[in-house]
Amino acid sequence: MSLILNIDTSTELAFVCLSRHGELIDTTFSVQQKEHAVFLHSAIQEIFSKNQIAINQIDGIAVTEGPGSYTGLRVGMSTAKGLCYALRKPLITLSSLVVIANACKQIAEDVNAFYCPMIDARRMEVFTAIYNFELEEILQPKPVILDEDTFVETLLQKTIYFAGNGAKKFFSITEAEKAILMDVNPKNLATSMCHLSYKLLLANSFGDLVLSNPVYLKEYNAS
Repeated sequence: MSLILNIDTSTELAFVCLSRHGELIDTTFSVQQKEHAVFLHSAIQEIFSKNQIAINQIDGIAVTEGPGSYTGLRVGMSTAKGLCYALRKPLITLSSLVVIANACKQIAEDVNAFYCPMIDARRMEVFTAIYNFELEEILQPKPVILDEDTFVETLLQKTIYFAGNGAKKFFSITEAEKAILMDVNPKNLATSMCHLSYKLLLANSFGDLVLSNPVYLKEYNAS
C-alpha cells in the first residue's frame, strides 16, 4: 500500500503529512518553532483521525534528519524513532536540504540549472548545499557564512535556484544575474518529502533505529 507518515520539524515551519504511493493525501503545519513538540503529537493524532486511517496501517515513517533547528531536529527524530519502535515500522531519514532542493526543482523544472537550499543558521550563516536536477551533490552540505562572493564563480556559469528560510539573506547581498529566488510553500515541501520518502521505501533504504541521529553540521552555540 505504501502508506507513509512524513515528519519535518527542521525549521520554524513544522509539518506532518500522509502519503500513499508517493502522493500527498493530507498535511498540517505550524510556524510556531518553540511549540514543535506540542504541535507534532497532536498533529499526528489529528491527521490520522481526519483521514480515518489507523496509525498501524502505515508502511513506514519518514523524518528529516537535518540540518536545521537543533531542538526541532531532536523532537522530530525522537518522535519518529519512538513510533517506529512501537509500531515495528521502518524508519526513513531524509536530508532537509534535499527536501527543499527537490521542491525547488519540481517548481522550476529546469534540467540545466543547479538548486541551492539554504536553511538559516543565525546571523549571516546558512546550512546549504548545491544539487543538480538529479539531486546529485555538486557541493556537499555544510555551514556557510554568506557574503557577496558566495558561489560567485558557479553563478558566472550556471543558473542557480535558491530556496529555504536562509535564501533571502543571500539575496540581500548578491547581484548575480543567474541567481533566482524561489518561493517554496509548505505544500510544495510536503509534496517533495512524500515523493522522496516513497522512493526510499521502494528501495528498502531505511535508517537504523539505534544509530540514526540528527545531522547538525556544526556544534551548538547558544550565543
